[in-house]
Amino acid sequence: MAGLQVPNSASGQGPGGRRRSWAELLAGRLKRQKYNPERAQKLKDSAVRLLRSHQDLTALLLEVEGPPCKKLSLSKLIDCDSSETYANHSSSFIGSALQDQASRLGVPVGVLSAGMVASSVEQVCTAAAETSHPVLLTVEQRKKLSSLLEFAQYLLAHSMFSRLSFCQELWKIQNSLLFEVVWHLHVQGIVSLEELLESHPDMHAVGAWLFRNLCSLCEQIEASCQHADVARTMLSDFVQMFVLRGFQKNSDLRRTVEPEKMPQVAVDVLQRMLIFALDALAAGVQEESSTHKTVRCWFGVFSGHMLGSVISTDSPKRFFSHTLTQILTHSPLLKGGPRAEAAQLLPSLGIVVALLPWGGRDAAVRGGRDAAVRGGRDAAVRGGRDAAVRGGRDAALFVMLSPEELVGHLQEVLETQEVHWQRVLSFVSALVVCFPEAQQLLGDWVARLMAQAFESCQLDSMVTAFLVVRQAALEGPSAFQSYADWFKASFGSTRGYHGCSKKALVFLFTFLSDLVPFESPRYLQVHILHPPLVPSKYRSLLTDYISLAKTRLADLKVSIESMGLYEDLSSAGDITEPHSQALQDVEKAIMVFEHTGKIPVTVMEASIFRRPYYVSHFLPALLTPRVLPKVPDSRVAFIESLKRADKIPPSLYSTYCQACSAAEEKPGDAALGVRAEPSSAEEPLEQLTAALGELRSSMTDPSQSDVISAQVAVISERLRAALGHNEDDSSAEISKIQLSINAPRLEPREYTAVDLLLTSFCQNLMAASSVAPPERQGPWATLFMRTMCGCVLPAVLTRLCQLLHHQGPSLSAPHVLGLAALAVHLGESRSALPEVDVGPSAPDAGLPVPALFDSLLTCRTRDSLLFCLKFCTAAISYSLCKFSSQSRDILHSCLSPGLIKKFQFLVFRLFSEARQPLSQEDAASLSWRPLYLPSADWQRAALSLWTHRTFRELLKEEDVHLTYQDWLHLELEIQPEADALSDTERQDFHQWAIYEHFLPKSSASGGCDGDLEAACTVLVNALMDFHHSSRSYDHSENSNLVFGGRTGNEDIISRLQEMVADLELQQDSSVPLGHTPSQGHFLFGIFCRRLQALTSGWNVTARLQRQRELLMYKRILLRLPSSVLCGSSFQAEQPITARCEQFFHLVSSEMRNFCSHGGALTQDITAHFFRGLLNACLRSRDPSLMVDFILAKCQTKCPLILTSALLWWPSLEPVLLCQWRRHCQSPLPRELQKLQEGRQFASDFLSPDAASPAPNPAWLSAAALHFAIQQVREENIRKQLTKLDCEREELLVFLFFFSLMGLLSSHLTSNSATDPSKALDVCAAVLECLEKRKISWLALFQLTESDRLGRLLLRVAPDQHTRLLPFTFYSLLSCFHDDAAIREEAFLHVAVDMYLRLVQLFVAGDTSTVSPPAGRSLELQGQGNPVELITKARLFLLQLIPRCPKKSFSHIAELLADRGDCDPEVSTALRSRQQAAPDADLYQEPHLF
Repeated sequence: MAGLQVPNSASGQGPGGRRRSWAELLAGRLKRQKYNPERAQKLKDSAVRLLRSHQDLTALLLEVEGPPCKKLSLSKLIDCDSSETYANHSSSFIGSALQDQASRLGVPVGVLSAGMVASSVEQVCTAAAETSHPVLLTVEQRKKLSSLLEFAQYLLAHSMFSRLSFCQELWKIQNSLLFEVVWHLHVQGIVSLEELLESHPDMHAVGAWLFRNLCSLCEQIEASCQHADVARTMLSDFVQMFVLRGFQKNSDLRRTVEPEKMPQVAVDVLQRMLIFALDALAAGVQEESSTHKTVRCWFGVFSGHMLGSVISTDSPKRFFSHTLTQILTHSPLLKGGPRAEAAQLLPSLGIVVALLPWGGRDAAVRGGRDAAVRGGRDAAVRGGRDAAVRGGRDAALFVMLSPEELVGHLQEVLETQEVHWQRVLSFVSALVVCFPEAQQLLGDWVARLMAQAFESCQLDSMVTAFLVVRQAALEGPSAFQSYADWFKASFGSTRGYHGCSKKALVFLFTFLSDLVPFESPRYLQVHILHPPLVPSKYRSLLTDYISLAKTRLADLKVSIESMGLYEDLSSAGDITEPHSQALQDVEKAIMVFEHTGKIPVTVMEASIFRRPYYVSHFLPALLTPRVLPKVPDSRVAFIESLKRADKIPPSLYSTYCQACSAAEEKPGDAALGVRAEPSSAEEPLEQLTAALGELRSSMTDPSQSDVISAQVAVISERLRAALGHNEDDSSAEISKIQLSINAPRLEPREYTAVDLLLTSFCQNLMAASSVAPPERQGPWATLFMRTMCGCVLPAVLTRLCQLLHHQGPSLSAPHVLGLAALAVHLGESRSALPEVDVGPSAPDAGLPVPALFDSLLTCRTRDSLLFCLKFCTAAISYSLCKFSSQSRDILHSCLSPGLIKKFQFLVFRLFSEARQPLSQEDAASLSWRPLYLPSADWQRAALSLWTHRTFRELLKEEDVHLTYQDWLHLELEIQPEADALSDTERQDFHQWAIYEHFLPKSSASGGCDGDLEAACTVLVNALMDFHHSSRSYDHSENSNLVFGGRTGNEDIISRLQEMVADLELQQDSSVPLGHTPSQGHFLFGIFCRRLQALTSGWNVTARLQRQRELLMYKRILLRLPSSVLCGSSFQAEQPITARCEQFFHLVSSEMRNFCSHGGALTQDITAHFFRGLLNACLRSRDPSLMVDFILAKCQTKCPLILTSALLWWPSLEPVLLCQWRRHCQSPLPRELQKLQEGRQFASDFLSPDAASPAPNPAWLSAAALHFAIQQVREENIRKQLTKLDCEREELLVFLFFFSLMGLLSSHLTSNSATDPSKALDVCAAVLECLEKRKISWLALFQLTESDRLGRLLLRVAPDQHTRLLPFTFYSLLSCFHDDAAIREEAFLHVAVDMYLRLVQLFVAGDTSTVSPPAGRSLELQGQGNPVELITKARLFLLQLIPRCPKKSFSHIAELLADRGDCDPEVSTALRSRQQAAPDADLYQEPHLF
């Protein structure tokens, strides 16, 4: 271009032969002529026309610039291999030169640059004319074009480029313009395809040019060239543009402006491509020809990735509707009204399958192919269709045509246009196979067609209805009802379409008669065997037709008498030989007999109405001689039933028996080659293995589907033989199955046999799934499952327990799928299966089988979580696929709600993307296929199931909601050290589950209605329930040392702490200043309700349950803020908060009995209360006054708290003192000082120095002294207790009571710090001091709530201690003084009461708790022996009774009224002494001296 010479005529010659430049020529003209605007405009137009002619613009630029600018060459700019770099010729430099030249020429710079770039494009396209790619660039061309496009973008950015002029220049070079260049110009925004097309005046020519290029592009893609990726992207972009612009919705139909060209061109191009593909398929293209490659690639247009970016619009929907119309109507066949049989109208095009959803398209291909095989169809057509389908396999992923829309569209096309019936019927086949709903939709449409046909004798409607029904029936009963059933339902009753008038009858039989010459024998047989019901006066119409049909059958050499009993009359295949059909009839009849136990109705009817076939074919096939089994099988039972019903001629039966006997004598000749039963020499397990192998080989062979039932029967028989069961064992009903989940055991024979069964089931499922989806696999799985019921069911469930509960994570994918499917089928028969008793560890004693699988699947570790996810995914997916067309009740029976809840829990827990709310567009299709492939992607399968529409609808059922409580129970099982989530991920999951999911959710859906207190309530109950359940692992003897016996609860407890803290803040903000909340804490309400639900009593079980419950309460309270116990503040108007009242009640009524030792609570709960007390009081106006008031109330309401503070005061005092002094400079409150003084008194008392007097109150000082005494060594105790003689009487009485409690604690607590002998010495010393000072102490053994002493001490001592006071009374028997026993009037009453209560305790077994352990020293043996103690007490009473004065017997009768029979001898002695007492006193000699 740079070296191109301009002709002399154009440039001119100057003087001397010097050539003048173009600029000089133009300059000379400007000088000689005056300026004229009109002439200037004409000059510009002429210059533009000149530039648009085929001139070398580069040479022109060189000529204008002169020799110094010779390097300004655009060809070198776009030449990437040139040694002159782009840096030397920048775009800005060239742009500047273009502007200068345009200004000199008076031409718009955009027009000048557009012509220059177009010329360069032509140079790029023609640079390698020898290339073999007519639509694609080479690598070198692509690099040059890239440089050119960068320059063009620069020009565009600086408004130096005219798109319109460029488009016009491109059309001038369209013959050399490569399609890829157009794509690059469109993609990089130089000029869009729409602009380019709009600039061409001839739309037809544009369409033809695009069509040629698209065909070449498709051919290049299928040729697998090195630029195939670029070609596919080009095709995708162009198709998306054509679909979007060609099928966009017209926004203003009333506009009068000229319509745009782009939508017309887009529709025209798509139409050309579709017609080309249809014509090519109709003509029968050769494999791997260029046309074949083009058609195959174009069918890929219907795939999802081709239309990915426009799928959110309505354009694809309109495009598919238009395409479907074109497919059905292009080159219509049978225009004059089709009168041919449906079997001859071959489905020929697979693109209709691409219009259907992905989940059913493969099924449509298989169904159509199977129908073609059955009908003997042309293999080439079938291959062409399959190839087309393979090319568009992914199309339907994005298609949005519903079944209703497809059927309605088909109906509209048939009513308004002429159609290609081969494609119509192909579409019908694909429709019924892919959509379960299509059966009902087509049935309704056919019913309307039939009604219209008989209403006005419309032949076209009649023909359409028959064609649609026959074609749909070819796909089998799972897709559409058989033709025979439809014909019987339509014409076999008085409600038929033909029953309205004689005109309708004539119309029907005329139509059927016209079809006879063209009918297949199958349809003629249907019409003869199931004739229309006609009134008797019109019987001649029917007989004429039947005669005509039989004549036609005779011409075809088909006998109506040779038809089988169960022959498929809907298929259009060849007629089966009578012998082969008879064998199939026998197998099916035996199968029906196995299920019903009765002779099939079809056989009974054939024995009467079709006797020639029954006698000549059916009975000989049934009575084939063989070696009869030792245990009669189904065939033998069926034959015997027919014989009893007189349906077998005696002579034929006798011949059969003789032949069977001969076969037993000569097994080699038995049954004329029919295989004999396995010999008895074979091992039973080997026979079972062989039978299972035969069944497995039948799974992948569709022709063997009829014999599966018989094979399963053989397996059942051989299973019984392998396990040694007889027929009676199989029929025995099992009421309940006992199963040990923790230690399941099986006998070796059972183990082997059950493993064979389970392995076979898994293998059969994989084999069957490779051929058909679950919903089309037939009843084999249900039949196989029934062999596992009965007496072998316990062994099967035991083995499943071993596999799922103990070995689950080690199972392979086929095992997981097979066992999950088996669980579904076991659930299907749940009503016929017994319940399973899994022992006391299970929450329920008897479980249905589906719930058993829920119990076997644990969610504790990473491995068990993943296994449970796999099993749940497989089970739910299988059930949804298997029973997709059945009612929701089937799903509920097959799957337990617990299994579905576990799946929800696992998906939420393991997949964060599942925690986002689903939109309508997220609904995914469900496919069983990816699960059984070797590389099963469980995560993808689980998420696909999660978004599946049917599963989402299932989750709307109330009983399968994953409630907040369900989530907590499952989450508590997780072992954090082996969790699939990290600590941070687990915390994030808990936060989301509680605060974002369950808290705002409604209670009807399992949430908390936004109530944080309700969420805390459920969490606390779940914590305690889990701790008490067997699911809480790591239970041990010291499990109370760890929360819940495990560390996994720590995260949940942390969530509880956060929630309670939030509630505390909410409550504090809602209470006005200066007031305290009147409502107690919700936790105490929970505790109260749970305690009321527990069994009360003194038996060991009830006590242990209550103690465990209270220990859990204490641990929960210790983890929560101390304000839970006392409240956040105290005020003078309401000094004691409701929380304080609740805590005092809990301590006095419950914790006193189960959480205290020796008259004190544990240190942790004591310190927790006092910290909370000071925190609340320090917020009041007078903290010291509030503390004194609360602790003063404690003396009457809950004195146990004060005694506990005394026990733990050495460690409690520094904490309280520091807390008090941090806020107040004053001394401790007076009530706290009393505790200090009490501890100081006890310390001083036990020191060698003189002791200070005991402070008030006396019972507090006595308690402090008691705790101090317990810490003194035994050898010093006697010496220290001598100081008691100087103490107050009241102090001694209280100290004696605390000492008695200490004595009981030393016996009751195995790890007590006080030895029983020391405790007894302390009691004896205190008692001795009391006796010495003649202080009455008997009231301590008669405490009641009515007296002041009882109200105080009974709220300190546990109830068990007060019940065991008779034991302490007689343990001190040796310390009693004789004169005191006689002197005290009440002594005898107390002694008798204690004795009778001691006997009652012994009878009730309660004294065993105070028996000394075997490891105690010998001198203690007998001291705490209840029998010996009772003996000594009895002897003591018998000696005491005669010596007591008369006044001692005043209330004895009351004691003996209801307990006199405890010891008859003591009762008799008391009554005798009571009656003789007056006389004895009367005649007793006085002591005068």
